[in-house]
Amino acid sequence: MVRIRLRRMGAKKKPAYRLVVADARSPRDGKFIETVGHYNPISQPKQLVIKEDRVRYWLSVGAQPSDTVVRLLKQVGVLDEQGKVQQPQEPAA
Repeated sequence: MVRIRLRRMGAKKKPAYRLVVADARSPRDGKFIETVGHYNPISQPKQLVIKEDRVRYWLSVGAQPSDTVVRLLKQVGVLDEQGKVQQPQEPAA
């Protein structure tokens, strides 16, 4: 199974994370398929950048997000409150 999860980066006691698509059997910081964003909880304000089109693609082909990634995807509006994928908002012209 393919999962969307966090990969820890950064120095000791100063974590930063990359959102990666990886096989569920690979280790946390091991081999991955694609990087789809990054998250820095230490910076003020917290920095969260996600490639929404790539995340929607991976969710559409069956990738399962981890619990923390679900929470982050809800913050940026990729998932709704029930955990369903939302369609991208068209810019108002």
